[in-house]
Amino acid sequence: MGRLPFIIAACILITAFDIYFFRAILAVFKWKPGTKKIFGILYWSYSILLIIGVFAGIYLNLFLTLRAIILVAFFLTVACKMAMLPFLILDDLRRLFIKLFRKKEIIKDQPIIEAAPISRSEFLVKAGLVAAAVPLTSLSWGIISGAYDYQVRRVNLILPNLPKAFDGITMGQISDIHSGSFYNKTAVKGGVEMLLGEKPDFIFFTGDLVNNLTNEVRDYQDIFSKVKAPLGVYSSLGNHDYGDYYFGKESSPAKVKNLKDMVDVHKIMGYDLLMNENRRLKVDGEEIGILGIENWGMGRFPKYGKMELAVQNTDDLPVKLLLSHDPSHWRGEVLQKYPQIDAMFSGHTHGMQFGVRLKEYQWSPVQYIYKEWAGLYQEQKQQLYVNVGYGFLGYPGRVGVLPEITIFNLKRA
Repeated sequence: MGRLPFIIAACILITAFDIYFFRAILAVFKWKPGTKKIFGILYWSYSILLIIGVFAGIYLNLFLTLRAIILVAFFLTVACKMAMLPFLILDDLRRLFIKLFRKKEIIKDQPIIEAAPISRSEFLVKAGLVAAAVPLTSLSWGIISGAYDYQVRRVNLILPNLPKAFDGITMGQISDIHSGSFYNKTAVKGGVEMLLGEKPDFIFFTGDLVNNLTNEVRDYQDIFSKVKAPLGVYSSLGNHDYGDYYFGKESSPAKVKNLKDMVDVHKIMGYDLLMNENRRLKVDGEEIGILGIENWGMGRFPKYGKMELAVQNTDDLPVKLLLSHDPSHWRGEVLQKYPQIDAMFSGHTHGMQFGVRLKEYQWSPVQYIYKEWAGLYQEQKQQLYVNVGYGFLGYPGRVGVLPEITIFNLKRA
């Protein structure tokens, strides 16, 4: 019930925008009476059905494919209208300026040239329609091509204290699966096969298996159960795995059961879930530490993680690798209080699923929120790697920042 007022307010706002855009389109084109009526029926039928679809997707147990279609339609519609909006506002400001100027001229009793009644500028409105086509094209392509275009990124991870037995060993990382968003099992399976084809010695999964509820992973559990490695698969929880966005922040029997089911799913899939604890990884008699904490995020994100528990009994280990879903934890706590952590592995940002990632340059709007948002970072002797995610959330695609499978080559120097 807590979300209902927000959703209603959003629908009212969207309807107000719809009226604004509808009047703009009507004003700029010459319509035959019958055509104008048909356009009006189609425009408002689509808008009303879209709002009903959003409510149904939230409150009803719709098929995943249908929910995905509704989400795609809603996202593309909003994106196109936002691209068109500045042109309409500019034209309204132009019209306001002309009206004020004309009134001023009349007051001064200066002769003015009679003009036709002021209407929207055909150029500006049509330019707005062209601008709206840009996000429609790019975001549609991001859905068709980018959502499952898995990229293997290879990283040399230099750890000066790495035991000799671990020199040259490989580690894989995936993050942010968000199984509740998937709609193509074949493509998801293909990504897992890419990961396994790299034959990593051990694997990290750094949280957000689902969007809201544990049962979302049901249709994909068999696929992710195939993720295996000789030295094990280690996992942590992300902010979406606790059910906070569905049940609220307060505890309830249903929420407790949902989290228990989440823990059970990790066990069933063969993932060693680390909840404020650690493991000793042993190769040829030498050891390193693998630590994992529950979600710890800055701002509105939950701080369930307890580093003081995760580091217990690890002082003798020469290298400590930390799984922590939210990269803000690195700067918010790890750098300040835990210098013994050699490298931390995160996800969470998704790279906002939009941006540019080249070999020497990367940019995304998310960098204005997260200082560390994609790739490898280092401060003093401590490192952080942020994986931009395997799945997607909200917008069911990716543009420029593609889904990632990371393969690390651990080196002493």
